[in-house]
Parts: sequence; structure tokens; C-alpha cells
Amino acid sequence: MSLKGRALQLLSRREHSRPELERKLAAHETEPGELARVLDELQARGFIDEQRVIDSLLHQRAASLGASRLRQELDARGVDPAAAADALAQIRDSEPERARALWQKRFGQPPADARERGRQMRFLLSRGFSAEIAARVLRGVPDESTDE
Repeated sequence: MSLKGRALQLLSRREHSRPELERKLAAHETEPGELARVLDELQARGFIDEQRVIDSLLHQRAASLGASRLRQELDARGVDPAAAADALAQIRDSEPERARALWQKRFGQPPADARERGRQMRFLLSRGFSAEIAARVLRGVPDESTDE
């Protein structure tokens, strides 16, 4: 299969950033510069678009992940840090309500003791929510009090 065919096959499954495609396709490059030419062509035709990668990831994962985990996933996909920071700033206001919804779905009731509180706190922290937001969710403080 040609390099272009492989790239299109990857892009047909989900959005990929250029660095991601470079990483995945480097082993299949037969002559120096071939990969760069193919990716330049795909980018010029609109098949590779960093903003679509960001939008796709946020659409799929924002409901179940906090900002730090979303940033990690965007970094892993090779997205420009400035573009990632802008996108994460746009969804920052919804973070407390997303954390609360995720907590409600998973646990639904306040922790009965310190052990359960730690378990619930670790769950939210592992999903990328800040300690402040996780503590606020466990205390049951309404989202409106998140003015910073």
C-alpha cells in the first residue's frame, strides 16, 4: 500500500495531526522526503487540520475528562501547545459541571467516610480534574460559586 493510501486509511478512522501521522508512517517511507510531500499534499487538500483534531478530541472526551488529561491527550497527538491552551480555555468554565456530572454518574452520593472520600477524590483526580474542583464536587458546593 502506498504511503498516501496508508495516511488516508488512518485519517478515515479518526482525525490525526501531522506529527501523529509522521510518527505512524515514518517506518513506511521508502525514499527520503516522500512522507513530507504526501503530508504536505494532504494538508493542502484539507485532509489534515489541527483544529479538527482538537475539536474532535474535545467532543469525544471532554465529558469524561478534566483539563489536565485533555491537555495530555492533545500533547500526545502533537497538537500545538498554544492552540491546545486556547481550546482548553474555552471549556474551562464547564469543568465544575462536567466533574459533577461524572461524579454523579459514577457515585451518586456523598462519601460516607474518609476512605470513600479518598476513593472518590482519586477518581476525579485521575480523570484530570483539579484538586480544588474535585473537593468542591465532594463538598457539594454549587457550580455558581466557581467565580475566580
